[in-house]
Amino acid sequence: MSNTIIDTNFKFPGQKSVYKGKVREVYNINDEQLVMVATDRLSAFDVVMPKGIPYKGQILNQIATKMMKATEDLVPNWLTATPDPNVAVGHLCEPFKVEMVIRGYMSGHAAREYKAGKRMLCGVPMPEGMKENDKFPKPIITPATKAEMGNHDEDISRENILKRGIVSEADYLILEDYTRKLFQRGSEIAASRGLILVDTKYEFGKTKDGKIVLIDEIHTPDSSRYFYADGYEERQDKAEPQKQLSKEFVRQWLISNNFQGLEGQTVPFMSDEYIETVSERYIELYENITGETFVKGDVSNIQKRIENNVLEYLKN
Repeated sequence: MSNTIIDTNFKFPGQKSVYKGKVREVYNINDEQLVMVATDRLSAFDVVMPKGIPYKGQILNQIATKMMKATEDLVPNWLTATPDPNVAVGHLCEPFKVEMVIRGYMSGHAAREYKAGKRMLCGVPMPEGMKENDKFPKPIITPATKAEMGNHDEDISRENILKRGIVSEADYLILEDYTRKLFQRGSEIAASRGLILVDTKYEFGKTKDGKIVLIDEIHTPDSSRYFYADGYEERQDKAEPQKQLSKEFVRQWLISNNFQGLEGQTVPFMSDEYIETVSERYIELYENITGETFVKGDVSNIQKRIENNVLEYLKN
């Protein structure tokens, strides 16, 4: 699909380094600011799929920047500008090597662990007698270590994070507090759109002056799971699957095609038709989450468009 951006190789003025994550590519400018490009790469089970999804990077970037603006009164964030639909610019930060995962409902990974008979997740107990997609009595924080590209993120307990010195106790208490505040606000925003914010993850970093800020993405379909509120109770009562807004639909398609990122498994072939349906689902996600119509960016030459917009921004 030529109308997608899979990889970038920009050379911006003052560029010191570039970090390539599963989906985003982050350019360090003069050790002062970061230019983060959201590509159209699709990652599932910690594996990057061979084909890009049209408009996915734009969708993720625009949801994340809207949500940062909607939460900046609660939690400071790294963002300073969005010079292009696929680009966010912000303060240089040293990321914490842990993802703060918070779950309001027993879904996805938590449900798979529960089905396997486990009643503890990241050192947090899960009550007996729950069924998949039930609401937890109160949201639980189940952190994960940040894996390098190609490796799997791993569950970790608060106790182990502190014992291994991954995060200091003083900082970790702030991360927990920020995580709960963001999830509460995210749940309120979701409810106003007829959605339930099921679970999500937040990443944090420290600015040069030692301030802890929210970085990366927030409340996007890649980092979060949403249910439609309408019919939730009825589906639970009948033990039916919930209607979801997240990239879980991609995971389920992969599982049905015998792929879960395990050794020896091959990524199934994704036809152009299937890619198109994934793109349409992401647009649906955008419109439901933000309550706004999605305006497609010009994709005739995305690389050039991004480069021009970033250079113009840096010049000014």
